[in-house]
Amino acid sequence: MTAILLGTEGDRRALGWFAAMVLVAGLRLLATRAWRRDPAARANARRWGRIGTAGAFAAGLVLGGGAAWLWPQSETYQLFWVFLVGGMCAGAAGLHHAHLPTLLAFILPAALPLVARYALEGTERSFGAVAMILVFLAAVSISAWRSSCDFAANLRLRLDLARQARELDAINGRLREEMGRRRATEASLRQAQKMEAVGQLTGGIAHDFNNLLTAVLGSLAMLRKRLPEGDARAARLLENALQGAQRGAALTQRLLAFGRRQSLNPAAVDLPALVRGMAELLRGALGGAVHLRSDFPPGLPPVFADANQLELAVLNLAANARDAMPGGGEIVISAAGREVLAGEVSGLPAGAYVVLSVTDAGEGMDEATLAQAMEPFFTTKGVGKGTGLGLPMVHGLAAQSGGRFLLRSTLGVGTVAELWLPQAAAPAAQRARVAAAPAPARRGTLLLVDDDPLVLASTAAMLEDLGHSVVEAASAAEALDRLRGGLAADLVITDYAMPGMTGLELAEALRRLRPGLPVLLATGYAELQGEVPHGLPRLDKPFEQAALARATDACLSGVGAS
Repeated sequence: MTAILLGTEGDRRALGWFAAMVLVAGLRLLATRAWRRDPAARANARRWGRIGTAGAFAAGLVLGGGAAWLWPQSETYQLFWVFLVGGMCAGAAGLHHAHLPTLLAFILPAALPLVARYALEGTERSFGAVAMILVFLAAVSISAWRSSCDFAANLRLRLDLARQARELDAINGRLREEMGRRRATEASLRQAQKMEAVGQLTGGIAHDFNNLLTAVLGSLAMLRKRLPEGDARAARLLENALQGAQRGAALTQRLLAFGRRQSLNPAAVDLPALVRGMAELLRGALGGAVHLRSDFPPGLPPVFADANQLELAVLNLAANARDAMPGGGEIVISAAGREVLAGEVSGLPAGAYVVLSVTDAGEGMDEATLAQAMEPFFTTKGVGKGTGLGLPMVHGLAAQSGGRFLLRSTLGVGTVAELWLPQAAAPAAQRARVAAAPAPARRGTLLLVDDDPLVLASTAAMLEDLGHSVVEAASAAEALDRLRGGLAADLVITDYAMPGMTGLELAEALRRLRPGLPVLLATGYAELQGEVPHGLPRLDKPFEQAALARATDACLSGVGAS
């Protein structure tokens, strides 16, 4: 346009207008670059929006003002101005359709000077041009307004979708965490169910082994009495058999401990005194390369547990810690009181506990090994060096005592074994158990009841060897029939697990049939601890002849009898 004005009309004012247009364009370009370099442009959006709108207004004003200022006399060049300004307004509509204020800031100062110039002419043709320009401005403005509304709606939609996508990502994250926790809980539950099922199976098998070992130990004891003197080879073989049966009995006790079916005699136990009492045993088991240190706070409350089984648990944990340090090291046995709130520790009811810890600085375990450490028969030791029942036994003891057993281990750092046991509020009343009879042994007629022929024959032989007269019965019903038939029995020795009528049911029937007749319950079921009536003595299987003799003497002399 500048070239046309200079070439046709020689109007040098066009150069000043051209300089003004270049200046405004340069300032807008600098503002655009400053906006792009502003790190806080998003936060300063309103300020930059006002600057941009002001730049558009300046460009439109210079364009429209220049057209009015340089208005040519020729109608042809007047129409050229109109087309130039109209084209610039149409281009602005395309560029600024998303922001109506910027568009209006450009097209109104650009077009209205032309409207004023035509209106001043006062001709019919000029008024027609005014009407056409105003209609054009209205059309562009309405189109831009609709585009701006559509853009705003789309922008709000995109922002809403982005916000919803962020919320959905957050929900998915929480869902993944919850699914992870649920999978962990399900895995723990499956592990607990598996261990419970294995424990029930193991406990049942161990109970059957108790019956077999009772017959084996009894028969070997009777055979040892009848072995001719001077037969050293036979005596050695017999002793080997006895030792094997006793080791089998110890293994059975471990199986029962894992299955939570061992017979416990819980009492208030002073942990520092218990560890001091077994110090020599621990030092002998650990060897010279391992240093043992105990750390007990003053005033540590006693725990309610079976002292003998607790000693075995401590010995097992110490032996495992020793094996984890083949090059030697230090084992620390410590304890601390702990108050547990409801739901604070998984698997433990609220109450007061003592946490007995055995800590080593050995090889430690990785996560896979730690996850299997308490499974029965799992061991990291070589063949013949471990049964894999040590930790399951400790786990079973803790669970049966009302506590829990925890293992924490880091590969290359060491292991901490924690045995949580309930505090003993006061010395607990002990379940009636068989004690040694202070009076001289008494002989009598004994009614022996057991559904297992091997146990029945072996026990009868041991009792007869002790000088008693034995009457055998293979069931509770047969025993009652014999007593109703006039059998004058001095003592009834009965198994618990029998078909038709259990030993407890037989004892209750005997209370009604023969009040005052002593009954001795022989069983390996630990679940009976809460079911055995007060005053009813029990004899735990497997038993040897000496234990059987003490039990029968105690019952016949009235010690522990009902």
